Amino acid sequence: MTGGRTNPVWRIETGTGNFVCKLFTASGTTPLFANDPDAEVLALRVLAGTNLAPRFIASQKSSLGVSLIYHHVPGEPWSSDPQPVARVLKRLHDHPVPNGLAKHPCDAVSLINQGRKMLTETGKADRMPPPPQWPEHRAPGKDVFLHGDPVPGNILQDGDLLTLIDWQCPAQGDACHDLALFLSPAMQVVNGNVPLSTAQAAAFLSAYDAPETTARYHALAPVFHWRMAAYCLWKAHHGDHVYDAAAGLELAHLQQG
Repeated sequence: MTGGRTNPVWRIETGTGNFVCKLFTASGTTPLFANDPDAEVLALRVLAGTNLAPRFIASQKSSLGVSLIYHHVPGEPWSSDPQPVARVLKRLHDHPVPNGLAKHPCDAVSLINQGRKMLTETGKADRMPPPPQWPEHRAPGKDVFLHGDPVPGNILQDGDLLTLIDWQCPAQGDACHDLALFLSPAMQVVNGNVPLSTAQAAAFLSAYDAPETTARYHALAPVFHWRMAAYCLWKAHHGDHVYDAAAGLELAHLQQG
């Protein structure tokens, strides 16, 4: 199947149904996105019956790596109205957090330190402005069940039903983590879309319907854009050149305030 940017996947059609096989690659982890088959199995099992995720069947270890089998989800990658995406993420974030998920830090200091580490690894700090000033201390929100990578390619739409796929980096942490990834212009572009307009972003946050979380996201947005620009440079440095222009999109949003 096309579309997977980390792990190869195959669609299996049989007389009893359609399935997906995912083979995990050893080099799939990046500074922002884990590639953990055990975490994906945990998430799929916990979310069984919710329609938020594919139905898990089995996993297996072999000489090629770990593979997962789950039911194929019909639909096309999301590309239009962002409001249903907000409602799906809110349902996930309201779901009880299962034990065993990694913790995603979502305070400004941690986000900036992540960006600085990526820039140090690439040697491209001179292509970046300094991190945004952060004079105000703002505590993160409560820990929620995070998808960890809710970008357009990982959101399948079939009529009114939206399903989140590719659960290799679920986590627990502030809901702003997932919101920032979906709203990221770079993540929209590398998944084949155009950046969300100001009106679309506002509609998304309104549909999420959590004013405290929205206010926290707005306060942290400059830091999220700066960190994502650093990540784009890191990805390009490691050979994924679709990210070259994406860094500039994040910096443009940062300059717009």
